[in-house]
This record gives sequence, C-alpha cells and structure tokens, in this order.
Amino acid sequence: MRAALGALRKALLEAEAGSAAVLDRVPPENLASARNLVHYLELRRHDLRALQGELTEHGLSSLGRCEAHALATLDAVIGVLDCLEGAGAWDARPNPGFAESRRVQAMRTEALLGDHPAERTARLMVTAPSEAAENPALLEQMLAAGMECLRINCAHDDPGAWEAMIGNARRAEERTGRPCRIQMDLAGPKLRTGPLPPGPAVVKVRPQRDELGRVVEPARVWLTAAERPAAPPQPASATLPVPGAWLAALPGSGSLRLRDARGRRRVMKLAGGAEGGRWALLQRTAYILEGTIVSLEDATPLSAAVGPLTPLPGSLRVRPGDTLRLTRRQDGGDPARQAIPCTLGEVFGAVRPGEPIWFDDGRIGGTIGATGADEVQVHVSHTRPNGGRLRADKGINLPETDLSAGAVSPPDEHVLALAARDADAVGLSFAERADDLHRARAILDREGGAHVGIVLKVETDRGFRALPELLLAGLEHGAPVGVMIARGDLAVECGYERLAEVQEEILWLAEAAHVPVIWATQVLESLAKTGQPSRAEITDAAMAARAECVMLNKGPRVLDAIRTLDDVLVRMDDHQRKKQSLLRELRSFPEVGVPAA
Repeated sequence: MRAALGALRKALLEAEAGSAAVLDRVPPENLASARNLVHYLELRRHDLRALQGELTEHGLSSLGRCEAHALATLDAVIGVLDCLEGAGAWDARPNPGFAESRRVQAMRTEALLGDHPAERTARLMVTAPSEAAENPALLEQMLAAGMECLRINCAHDDPGAWEAMIGNARRAEERTGRPCRIQMDLAGPKLRTGPLPPGPAVVKVRPQRDELGRVVEPARVWLTAAERPAAPPQPASATLPVPGAWLAALPGSGSLRLRDARGRRRVMKLAGGAEGGRWALLQRTAYILEGTIVSLEDATPLSAAVGPLTPLPGSLRVRPGDTLRLTRRQDGGDPARQAIPCTLGEVFGAVRPGEPIWFDDGRIGGTIGATGADEVQVHVSHTRPNGGRLRADKGINLPETDLSAGAVSPPDEHVLALAARDADAVGLSFAERADDLHRARAILDREGGAHVGIVLKVETDRGFRALPELLLAGLEHGAPVGVMIARGDLAVECGYERLAEVQEEILWLAEAAHVPVIWATQVLESLAKTGQPSRAEITDAAMAARAECVMLNKGPRVLDAIRTLDDVLVRMDDHQRKKQSLLRELRSFPEVGVPAA
C-alpha cells in the first residue's frame, strides 16, 4: 500500500510539473485550486478500486472523498502508514488541506451566489417567468417562499422585460428584506428550428367527462365583442369574438346553433353574462373555425360569424422512415416537402452524413443524410410510436458535429453590457472553449462589470469533455466562476443512460477546483407545472443538495415548488455535505426493545 501510494503521489506531482504553462497563468489567490484540479484529474486516470479495498480493511481513508484536497489526502494516509511502520512523521508538502479547501469553497460560493440562508447551505435559484416583468408582487412571493437567486433567460422576452424584472427584483429585496442575486443567461448560438407557416385558425372546445365518457361539466365559452374584446372574468374553455351588435341583441336565455369544422351540429346554451361578454355552455366537443356561423335558435334566426382567432402554431408531422429537410432560408418552411428552417447557418458546412441529430429535447431523432450548402436531409428514426410533431423554435442537438460558432454571439454582447451594470452573474450558454469564457470576461470588464461572475453552463458533450480546460480558464480571472449542470441538452447530447454518470463527474471536477455548482433542469418540474410532484422528482431534489445551488424552472405552481424544495434541502442539510454522509443522530426509530411512543 505504501509503495502504491508513493507512486501515485509521484504521478500527481509530475502532472503538476507538466501543467506548469497553464498554472503560470493563474493568479496566486487561485493557484492552490488550479493545482488541486490537476492533481485530482491525474488521480482519476488510475483505477484505484483494489487499493481502496485494502485501505478500507486497515481502517484508513479509501480516498473516496478527496476531490477538494487530493494531495493532502494522499499525504495524510501516507503519514499514517509511515507512523505505523515506525518511520516517523511524514514531511507533507504544503497543499490546500481539509479546512482550507472548505474555506475556499465557501468563499467562492458566497462570492457568486451570496450568503446561504440560516437553515441550509444550498441556495435556491428560480427562472423568472415573463410575468415577473409586470407583476412585482410575484417576485416578493418567490423571495418570501425561499428563493435566493433569480435567473433571467435572455433567450426569451426582450431587453425591456429583462430590465423590468431586475427592477422588480431589487424592489422586492427592499420590501422583503431578503437578498436576491441575479443571473442573466446568454442565449448563445441559437441552434433551433426556424419559422413554419401558421396552422389553421381553429379552437377546440370540449367539456369535462368522467371515466365512462359522461359529461360532468360543460365547456364554458366566453362570447365577447370582436371590436372591443374583454378577457373572461372567470376561467373559460374558449373565447370566441363575435360582432358586438349581435352580442348585444341576444336574449337573456336561449340556444345557439353552429356547424363545426367537421360539419357536426353543435348547440350552446346561453348562461348569463358579465361586463364585456356573455357565457354559453357546450355539452359536446367542437372544433370552431374563424368565420363559423353561429345562429340563435329562434323563428327568426339571428346569425353572426366568429371573428379572428389566433392560428395554431405551424408544425410538421414526422414518423420513423421519413426524410426531414433542414433549410438555410428563414422565410418559413414547406410542410409539403417536410422542410423546416435551421437558425444557425454554420450547421450546413459542418454536418457530415451519418452523424446523429436530435430535435425538441430528444423527442425526435435521426441521422444526417445528404448535405448541401443550403439544405441537409435527415433520416428520421426516433419519434413517438404514432409519430411526432416538430414545431418552430425547438432545440437542435448535434452531439458529434464540430460547430465553429462560439458561445458568445453578437446579440449576446448587448446582454453582457446590460449584465455588467445590473446583474451579479452571467450564464455562459453552450460553453465549450476557454476562448468563450475569456471573450465574455473581456466584454464584462470593458463594460465595468469586473465584479460579475461567470457560470459555465455545461450543455453539450464537447463542453463536458472541455470542463477541465474551462475551469482552469475561469481560475485565471479574479471574478467569481461557477458551473451549471444543464441537464436538458446534456442528456440529449450524452445520452440519457449516461446522464447520472456525467453529472457526478461534473460535481467532482468542480469540487476539485473549489468552484460552486448549480444543479438545473427539471427539478420538481411536475410540481411547478401541475402542483403534484412525482416520487422520482423528490428523490432527485434530495440528491441535488450536494450542489451549492439548485435551480427551478418557471411554472404556474412555482411557489409550491419553491416551498417544497426549500423543505427538502433543509432536511438533507443535516445528512449530506457534498459526497460525505453526515452522521446526525437518527430520530425515526425507537431503541431496540423499547416500544415506539
């Protein structure tokens, strides 16, 4: 064991010497962290499982918790072995030790994410919904529920909305007395599907039915004047604009008849009114088109046409075996040819036949076929059993294609200027090269944002494999740096079966560099969207406590999700610190032989 550990120690020091050119660029205050990352990477290039078993049998550290202090852990074990052999005290090399590593990790986390709350160490980040720009009270409620960090996704909304969100967040801090860090995520190179021609202007209206298909509640249709439409005062199944004069002439009760898009006869019963419109109840499902004639059932029919309806988003229906075409043109796809635009022109010169391609978070997949300067064919192999619909503005993943586009696109430079003035951190989307980080850092510094941190969003397989390079590049600067495990795109890029392994490796490398981690994507997503979490989501949230911050996405029940996540993180804080299980006393079980109270 002593010989094996000595050889391992020698390998770590040789790796440090071989990385001198990189380490020389790191400032003194970050040098210990950079050296430890190099040591840990070298340590994990060896298969230590047999040695771990021997160490454990002798009551020694198995090296399984050495991420933050790799060489110090080796030195401690070697020192114990030398003492047992009577060789005297071991002259350990100065390194970030156990207490120092924890101190540096905590300092870096506070610099990026702020102080942790009294009850837990993991911070809670929430993606700002669009209504946060117009509803200051929502941000106050989110802070009161337990949020510490607000994430603004700059791939959505616009600069005016972002500034309104930031202003509302700062005012919410003052009103609640709770601090709120703000992170602005760059859109990055926008590799998405482009526009498609809109679908039909139709609305589907259906009543609620029980398990036997019987109507338990009719559909509530809100009729409002097309000239001055009013929002329904209560939840409605559908809103139909109709001529105001016709609406005003309707009697207090009666029936309205129509033929829907399928030619089916349907009847709606008038059911009172409110300011701005009338209610009608529908007992059978109907597909109502713009221009559908609605008539009062009377001896002298009073008729009117349904006014303008919002067209459905355009889509392509694809099945395994279909040929999908990606086009460079951005003026709308061609459903007849199964053609859809691609927003990033670099794709057409980069893809090669046989490479995999995925759409819409992996819901549709295939391989690249024939390629051209303006069009690429995709042979579809993966969809839902009955096919899938591909719409505009859906993500495209090319796991094996080497794209030349950098992580900082020209529009991102304007976001960085705004972030330099108003934000605490920037999320560097699709980070894959050290140059991506250096460029973002240079723009922030130029715009007066030297204090603004950068969060490396690991979203692609290339970004994951480049993580050591990215971490060392982050340590070259004095500003805070962190890592986000962006599990949505990452799962598509690396494969869902590898995601658990990949996210563990990201946690280990970030801890070795003493850099905080944000655990993101689909945390309590069902709860945030529907109000009901799955069992697997609760377990996932508990595992997320090993990160320094956990991120929730927006949803109509996001306040419930914040409260639940806060509760889970508080509970886990007594049991887990990073990878280390904490031996707090167990309170769930009675003493053996003593009846439970």
